[in-house]
Amino acid sequence: MADFDMTVGVLLLGLFFNTYLYGLVTYQFVVYHNTKFNDPLWIRAVVGILFFTDTLHSAVGVYAAWDMCVTNYANPGVLGFVDWTIPFTAVATSVAAVVTQFFLGHRAFLLTKSKIVVAIIGTLSFLGFVFGIYAGVRSGIIKEVKNFAPLTPFVICWLGFQTGADLLITAVLTFVLSRSRTGFQKTDSMINRLIRGAIQTGLFVSIFALADLFSFLLHRDTNLYAMFAFPIGRIYTNTLLDTLNARIDLKSKNTTFDVDSEALSAFRMQNQSQTLEPQTHTIHSIHVKKETVTNTSPPPEHSVDAKYVIDIPDVYAHPSQRV
Repeated sequence: MADFDMTVGVLLLGLFFNTYLYGLVTYQFVVYHNTKFNDPLWIRAVVGILFFTDTLHSAVGVYAAWDMCVTNYANPGVLGFVDWTIPFTAVATSVAAVVTQFFLGHRAFLLTKSKIVVAIIGTLSFLGFVFGIYAGVRSGIIKEVKNFAPLTPFVICWLGFQTGADLLITAVLTFVLSRSRTGFQKTDSMINRLIRGAIQTGLFVSIFALADLFSFLLHRDTNLYAMFAFPIGRIYTNTLLDTLNARIDLKSKNTTFDVDSEALSAFRMQNQSQTLEPQTHTIHSIHVKKETVTNTSPPPEHSVDAKYVIDIPDVYAHPSQRV
């Protein structure tokens, strides 16, 4: 293994993957913008903030690669220190995580109506955000990589709380959506896609966050942790935009999907082509008449009592065919 494989090499791999994910973010953002969803202002603001953060962070990543590989090409001693790009990465990732987790937590609340579950999600997310900001700022103050040992408990709390919130959101959304299947193929296929997206999102983000954590703990003298740290924010943004853009498939399948309605469920689905119409067949009651007929000519013992006349209409016939 060459001298710079675990410093320059792994960082470049992380930046390449981050650039690829930013391309996906840009595509999803363009799709969202051109589709003209009737979303409230706060959702559009969330999308704008995340896209701006991702654009800025990706530009910072390109600058970090240039600074390390071009500006300091003949100065390998710079690898023992971190510049402002690493603290910025921690801050940008924490912002993307808390915004996305609060958005998905809002969805979980509309689905479950459970304040306890949402409170736990919000607490984990907020704690992860606070520790992430602190760890990032503190790393910029320390600067020298060999002195990063005091950051260990803060990095553990940051990525631990962040991963806990992601896994809890994934579990809640998967459980609730799996119980929302209607039996209609179009609706259930969309629910299955949402479940698959929730699982994949929680899985990918958790893998990268845990890889970032263990790389920092076990290989602190390398840039292996940065390879996983840079793309995490893009994964969060792709998650949120994919959740919003999933409505396009529903429209193409003639299915109404209300993504944000404060008065109704966040994931209300109505299959317009398979709506159950009111039954046109009306079941009428059976009328029973009891009549007593007295015949004066025969003797009283020939009286006919309790003659029953039963009127039973054809309940299976169309109303226009009934007599």
